[in-house]
Amino acid sequence: MNLKQLSSVTALLLLAACAQPNLPQQNSWQAAEQVQDFSADGRLAVKVEGKGSYANFDWTYQNAVQTIDVNTPLGNTVGQLCQDSEGVLAVDSKGKVYQAETAEELSRQLLGFALPVQYLHIWADGKRIANAPYKILPDGRLEQFDWTISRTLNSSGQPKTLQLENAKFNIRLVFDTVNHSLDKNGQTRCAARK
Repeated sequence: MNLKQLSSVTALLLLAACAQPNLPQQNSWQAAEQVQDFSADGRLAVKVEGKGSYANFDWTYQNAVQTIDVNTPLGNTVGQLCQDSEGVLAVDSKGKVYQAETAEELSRQLLGFALPVQYLHIWADGKRIANAPYKILPDGRLEQFDWTISRTLNSSGQPKTLQLENAKFNIRLVFDTVNHSLDKNGQTRCAARK
């Protein structure tokens, strides 16, 4: 490589480095004592052993009730997951309801493996599960329950991305909006419960 080519490559690398958005990284994972109510929407990508699926999501955590709607790009709901004090339920696009006591149990029942749905709201808030083993990696990522968790923040300090990885899965949520101003009189149990 001659000097002219080396200079061109160096200039391109410098320009590329300057063009990267300066999104703050999560730098500490304090134990969760309380998670603030929120609503959020965005995009979801899941890779299982190299094969990927994509969807949109609407997510609400209010009064200790967590509801995640999974939607097609056109906005049709293909499924809903809800967790409250009575347990966890999933509703498919045909309205069939599946129930279990824990999110781990329900994901094993429906998918054959456990997904950490019950912890997503805590990790999205930048916290770790209190009184559970954990490790903070040198790059600031959290390891907990056999998952490696990272997140980035937007310029307002709100979650921009939440990524979970393990040997089989890569789950990435990209947040378009996060709102902490919710009506205090919201739901106190999953709406799909009869």
